[in-house]
Amino acid sequence: AGQRTPDEIVYDVADSILARLPQEKIDLDSAFGPLFQKDAEGRVDSLSTVLKQEIDRFNTLLTVLWNSLHSVKKAIKGLVVMSAELELVYVSFLSNSVPAQWSNAAYPSLKPLGAWVKDLAMRLSFVCSWLKSGAPKSYWLSGFFFPQGFLTGTLQNHARKY
Repeated sequence: AGQRTPDEIVYDVADSILARLPQEKIDLDSAFGPLFQKDAEGRVDSLSTVLKQEIDRFNTLLTVLWNSLHSVKKAIKGLVVMSAELELVYVSFLSNSVPAQWSNAAYPSLKPLGAWVKDLAMRLSFVCSWLKSGAPKSYWLSGFFFPQGFLTGTLQNHARKY
């Protein structure tokens, strides 16, 4: 009698993932004062541009996640049709794997679902901290969607100085 149905398991997984995600997109308006200020030549710091691009990518990913999580919960309740795409999310949750729909919108990762969500939460925390508190003392290179952009921005900042 203590066995949970697949529907209950998937519904709980969706709830637990939603609880770990921010409820809103990352808001650039909450940025640390000087982060996006222009220099004497009218240029924004290259790493601030990298941050903005990273935030845009994370916001796109968050939208994909929110839509599929809410939709799979509605499909389990019978409020919407369980489409083929939602079925893939459902099956991925049961096998503790990241749905292809999410992988396609995300950074490369081979982690199982639980570790992937934890990693995403840490990446979001890093980016939000940078946005709200200014540039960190050190950067989590593998935490970027596009590490090459960060390296290029660093080189560009150095070239502007010298």
